[in-house]
Amino acid sequence: MDHDGHPAFRHFVVFQFFILLGIVLLVPSRAFPKKEHLVYFPNSAYELNVYKIYGKKPGKTLLLIGGIQGNEPGGFLSADLYADMSLQKGNLIVVPRANFYSILMNHRGPHGDMNRKFTHEDMQESMEDRIVQILKKLIEESDYLLNLHDGSGYYNPRYIDKWRNPMRFGQSIIADYEIYRIPGTDRVIKLGQMARKVISEVNPHIQNPLYKFHFNNTRTADPDSPHKEQRKSATFYALTKHHIPAFGVETSKFLPSIDLKVRHHNMVINAFMRLFDIVPEYPGFALEPPVLKYLVVSINGKTPIVVNRDESIQLHRGDSINVSHIESNYERGLSLDILNYGDLNDFRKDFAITRDTAIIIRKDNQKFAEIPVRVTDRPSIGSTTTVNRGRLDYLVIETRGYRVLLRQGEILDLVEGDHLRIIDVYPEHARGPGLKVNFKGFVGNKRNNTGEDRGYDINTSTDLMRRYSLKRRGRLYEIIASIGGRSVGRFLIRLNPPRLEYLALKVNDRPSLLLRSGDTLRVSEQDRIRLETVGSNIHAKGGYVMRINGHLLRPGESRTVGVLLAGTDPRHDQEAMIMKGSLLLGKIHLKLHGGL
Repeated sequence: MDHDGHPAFRHFVVFQFFILLGIVLLVPSRAFPKKEHLVYFPNSAYELNVYKIYGKKPGKTLLLIGGIQGNEPGGFLSADLYADMSLQKGNLIVVPRANFYSILMNHRGPHGDMNRKFTHEDMQESMEDRIVQILKKLIEESDYLLNLHDGSGYYNPRYIDKWRNPMRFGQSIIADYEIYRIPGTDRVIKLGQMARKVISEVNPHIQNPLYKFHFNNTRTADPDSPHKEQRKSATFYALTKHHIPAFGVETSKFLPSIDLKVRHHNMVINAFMRLFDIVPEYPGFALEPPVLKYLVVSINGKTPIVVNRDESIQLHRGDSINVSHIESNYERGLSLDILNYGDLNDFRKDFAITRDTAIIIRKDNQKFAEIPVRVTDRPSIGSTTTVNRGRLDYLVIETRGYRVLLRQGEILDLVEGDHLRIIDVYPEHARGPGLKVNFKGFVGNKRNNTGEDRGYDINTSTDLMRRYSLKRRGRLYEIIASIGGRSVGRFLIRLNPPRLEYLALKVNDRPSLLLRSGDTLRVSEQDRIRLETVGSNIHAKGGYVMRINGHLLRPGESRTVGVLLAGTDPRHDQEAMIMKGSLLLGKIHLKLHGGL
């Protein structure tokens, strides 16, 4: 008999087994942190990515949902920053883009609002319904829920003006109850108390009083609730079905930048994590403009080639193309659209190309690169494809805080008053001797106008000559690239009218009023008006004034109404014009009465 069958050896093996079993039982089930990445409906316009992050020490689980409504980027961009987080204690489930299709469309919900599909009944009628079923299962796994949004205006518990009142949502933490009593038990969830604790931590770090958060109790289940639609929301479902604290977090769509929306969301999320005793190991947050480095492309199933961001592809009619990889400074939220083929997301799909097209690369709903694809009927000699590196395909323009690639013949939409700088052309091989890039209607060097306009800061409201615009209307301008007098590229800049987004005024010591163009402000001669802030669709900040009866008010300045309206007829409304330089952005009406 060999030694494996010896009774003493068998006793030794059993003894060792129980020692190992004891070690396994003594070690905590999560001695080491763990991450899971789940992908549903991959490479489609409905791709759903779920990130489960487990801490080194066990604790509660917080579910973050962003992008359930696709035109609210503050929510999905802030959630995205937590997908790479490591935790010392507790767990996160992160769904950065719950409704990727609506994000690609930049729409609240092309097929209906997904946040109105969380009924207690399960539906399987649409892709949105299928995603909701997955989100419901994730809610069931969680101890807390934060649903991240951007809302209109600014929530305030009392009416101040039409953009700051109890029916607005921006800058609020929302719950369906003040206190929720779990049916059949003595347990209560003090939602209002929890939200106010978070707000008390966050608001001291927000300087502008207009941007401070408030608690918004929608009283969803009450018969007289003004927000009965919330009964089909994710937070109401999580609270009433699974009895977990659930909150909506809303930054305002009126905040002046995406960065500020994301920063405010992060402040609130971090405060909730502290409240729930979920401890991060490191944040690793960054928010940069998306940049394409290269694509990996396979033609007719052959060995993949690398196509850089400044190159184009030439095919023979009927060639099959498959893009298998997007190399960018982002990993998530990327999609690829081969125009006139497939759907909104054509990543890793095969298409037979029969006509000229372009590969559009997007981060969420923002297009940030384009690779032209040209089709020829010439017979194939050797390889069926070439990467075109010898022509001028793009103009690189710096504007509104970003660098953009403008394709041949493409129109770049800006706002009159925006600044731009022509950086260069792409690809590099097109930068031959004698290349000039001329912005028609702009003169960079008035003493020696060579027609070369790269490198100049161009103010579109003051530096352009209207007579050189197309049809002389001052709206559409050409940029012509030429070599030796021969045109090799044409690009277009379209200037849209500037407009007032909002105006914040303070009357006496009352809370700030938020006004839009055409609004009426009732004042008396004794009132003192202070201009707080101005927001417009022009990217460049500063230079705003309010002109009233020949008087100018700049942000931070104040005057009495009697001084401002001296010499005018009190029986008639007066106009306050909001200007940026010589540009009229909007007007508000001043109506005099006996007292405020």
